[in-house]
Amino acid sequence: MSAPGSAAEDSAFVRTYTLTRGRTRPRHLLGLETVLDSGPGRASPGQAEECEQILALCQEHRRSVAELAGRLGRPVTAVKVLVSDLLDADALVVPVTAPYAASDTDADSRPSSQLLAALSAGLRRKWPDAIAYPQAG
Repeated sequence: MSAPGSAAEDSAFVRTYTLTRGRTRPRHLLGLETVLDSGPGRASPGQAEECEQILALCQEHRRSVAELAGRLGRPVTAVKVLVSDLLDADALVVPVTAPYAASDTDADSRPSSQLLAALSAGLRRKWPDAIAYPQAG
């Protein structure tokens, strides 16, 4: 005999399965903290209603994957699959900011070479067995 409420749980699982068309992994690497913004593209007509909700939320202002999942009341994995579809359609973008971009007014806000050297030395002390990568640039 099945427990009360299990039919509702089963229907929620089936709904999530159909929502993602059976996919369980997104094509893009997305963290819970990945921030998304609306892009120039549009969602495909056959995409889920939740895709339109995601786009509407991201048009208001930038949202994280975790926030989208919470607002939609859907599992994070399902939201990541939908977000991945929207990224493919250019309907969403991951904004890239340059926090230390040089400008005339705040050129001193960039980290100093001494600070970066101290940070590097501290990290090497903390993790001496870490893999060293050649310097970029």
